[in-house]
Amino acid sequence: MTVSVVWAREPIPSGPSVFLAGPTPRSKTVASWRPQAIQALDAAWQAPRTLHILVPENPGGLRETEYEDQIEWEWEGLDRASAILFWIPRDLRTLPGFTTNVEFGFVAGSGRTVLGCPPECPNPERNRYLIRLARRLGVAVTETMADTVAAAMEIISMIDVTQ
Repeated sequence: MTVSVVWAREPIPSGPSVFLAGPTPRSKTVASWRPQAIQALDAAWQAPRTLHILVPENPGGLRETEYEDQIEWEWEGLDRASAILFWIPRDLRTLPGFTTNVEFGFVAGSGRTVLGCPPECPNPERNRYLIRLARRLGVAVTETMADTVAAAMEIISMIDVTQ
């Protein structure tokens, strides 16, 4: 009933994990959605093993100038995660999520993905294609953080978390 947060570029441990995919703030004036997701995952996790939450941001909101190692870390995290939680509060001005679109297409057919798209975000119409693709591929589509976390927990529950 413990969670650990694994930040970008930190070693990715083995065991149950969830990758927090979605747009990353490009400015310190824009709040990240990931703390809310971490809190919700922490509250929902009930298994005895530690859940590793893979966060593709740097601790404290620091920005790195070297991007190649960030890309490699994210690809490894996406490959190894038990579940991939996409949360896309699309705002073309502050959280455009263009890389998120590519990442979703990259993993949508993995069977480990959930797509959360809040309808009250500034540009929900820009999530329509992803929602349609998700439904075509049988990916759970949710509208609230709570439902998105619950869907991710369901995916993780399909693996043996007691070992």
